[in-house]
Amino acid sequence: MKTRQYRHEIKFTISNNCARILKDRLLSIMTIDENGKNGYFIRSLYFDTPSSDAYYEKMDGVLYRKKYRIRMYNQDTDFIRLEKKLKLDNMTSKEQTKISKEVCKKLIKGDASYFDFDDDLLKKFALEIKSRGLRPSVIVDYERLALTYPVSDVRITFDYNIRSGKYNYDLFEFNNGSQSVLDDDQMILEVKYNEFLPSPIAAILSTIPSARQAFSKFAACRSIK
Repeated sequence: MKTRQYRHEIKFTISNNCARILKDRLLSIMTIDENGKNGYFIRSLYFDTPSSDAYYEKMDGVLYRKKYRIRMYNQDTDFIRLEKKLKLDNMTSKEQTKISKEVCKKLIKGDASYFDFDDDLLKKFALEIKSRGLRPSVIVDYERLALTYPVSDVRITFDYNIRSGKYNYDLFEFNNGSQSVLDDDQMILEVKYNEFLPSPIAAILSTIPSARQAFSKFAACRSIK
């Protein structure tokens, strides 16, 4: 059986000005993700139980949690992924699989009864739809710039313009109004790495005034409903 790999994940709330300074310094040793040289748009549809178990586990600070989401990039309906994110204190792990738009629509409707999935993640998700009543909970939209570094597989992301469509669960409708969950002068910095954070990156991060906090886009957007 394959051993699950967990990665360190720390988050900071920073000002836009601090983000500009930090990005310039990090780019002296890191590389912009080749999938989005000028950044990219992410839309995630999160699922939860009728009693909002995932939301309240996050708010209560439960150390081990899991969430399912369907994610799109740059409004590309030809590339849709189902993801299961596991959280163990400050460590994270993720399973993901690509799905078609047709399958996506079925899952959003809660129709998993007829699928004979070969994919293990789809099987798990279909089972939880049936057994726990998972259903769409909230859509989270934001823009991201990602930097990478090969040692310890470091990935640093700047997430901004984080918004929620409140009660809109249509993953493919992009014209509905949405509400911001951060001040205009703020963004979220996420730092993910494997065994250790390389000292050159740690030194740069230590120079920027920031507030480390367990910010969750899912919980922040869910809270405004």
